[in-house]
Amino acid sequence: MPGPIQSIERAAAVLRLLASGARRMGVGELARALELPKPTVHGILRTLQLVGFVEQSPDTGKYQLGAALFHIGSSYLDGNELRTRALNWSDSLAARSMESVRIGTLHEGQVLVVHHVFRPDNSRQVLEVGALLPAHASALGKVLLANDPVGHVDDEPLKAFTSATITDLDRLSDALEQVRQRGWAFEAEELVEGEVSLAAPIRDRRAVTVGAIGISGPIERLCDGDRQPRTELVSYVREAARSISRELGAIPW
Repeated sequence: MPGPIQSIERAAAVLRLLASGARRMGVGELARALELPKPTVHGILRTLQLVGFVEQSPDTGKYQLGAALFHIGSSYLDGNELRTRALNWSDSLAARSMESVRIGTLHEGQVLVVHHVFRPDNSRQVLEVGALLPAHASALGKVLLANDPVGHVDDEPLKAFTSATITDLDRLSDALEQVRQRGWAFEAEELVEGEVSLAAPIRDRRAVTVGAIGISGPIERLCDGDRQPRTELVSYVREAARSISRELGAIPW
């Protein structure tokens, strides 16, 4: 029986290391971590870059996982029933809330959008499947960070997208604790001025949070006069999350 192919094993090791890291990594860092010669690691990275499995930052020259892996990841997600089980409920949430719906999973400290339902008003919109959202500045991300057993946020300074973005780690920690206590997340103009978002966790049969579902839209539509999320919209989002969780085998609650 033929043995394992060394070059594939090494390429897989590079991808695993990039997936587990909290930041981009350079050739030297990868070589030291894998105890491989730098020319060998550089050759592997060039090949992975050609097929879209890794991307290189033009500013730093460091590497991170590439968008092409999303297509492979989508098949994995379908196999784990997250997207397929969520289709009807996400459509229903969009119809009830009259807002766009996104489902996301945590990916290297960011939110990977794995499903997106357009706002049902026939307006012109852009499909966001495959997009990466900052976890600290989105409701989806706050839900996922709050329910992540590792619960790590990048050591790098948190980026401010608006004047309302939480960039202080202590403040973010307090906000995540609030999310854990009430079971849903809300952000007001932290990512885009004039827009807010709501989200709730999706759990599987092990009670593990495998994703989050949420809505987003203009503050004047989603909030009341006190700039708090409308109560009925919070209920719609939480109901959708519970329904998908039941589809995935979670104990009803």
